[in-house]
Amino acid sequence: MRKSASWAALFAAGVVALAACGGSGNDSASGSSNSSSSAAESSSNANAVLKTAKTDLGTIVVAANGKTVYVFDKDTAGSGKSACAPGPCLDKWPVVTADSDSPEVDGVTGDVGTITRDDGTKQVTLAGLPLYFYAPDAKAGDVTGQAVGGIWWVVSPDGKKITATAAATSSSTGAASIPGY
Repeated sequence: MRKSASWAALFAAGVVALAACGGSGNDSASGSSNSSSSAAESSSNANAVLKTAKTDLGTIVVAANGKTVYVFDKDTAGSGKSACAPGPCLDKWPVVTADSDSPEVDGVTGDVGTITRDDGTKQVTLAGLPLYFYAPDAKAGDVTGQAVGGIWWVVSPDGKKITATAAATSSSTGAASIPGY
């Protein structure tokens, strides 16, 4: 009986020590996290707006729900504005939004921020470029918006657009249904 009580005390001390080590988590003022991930860090990044995923196009940036995000060649990095106006463009290319000016990320190394759209929505930016979804992407991992119209691109974790096309990417159409885009 005494031996099991000693083990229980030792176990309890270990739990307390571990809890003390993990108490502060990732309290960086920048709102971004480093790219290493473990089971403990994954739970601390549960609120990440952006993360990374491996696809046929390489490692790309996706939203928390796993859906691919894209950049638009008509946007100007650092301008604080989006060239995708309400109407046909935003119907096909909804914006990636955040609740904070410093969205949390997991594995994304480029400069992440937001711009405020005319309707007050905070649109997430990466390397100064606004980010969008492609409405026809049905599920996490779809990259059917890649190279649409030769102006929409998936983006790498450092914020650079990826211009390669994957064999599974079958959508180079769709731009015709969006006049001017």
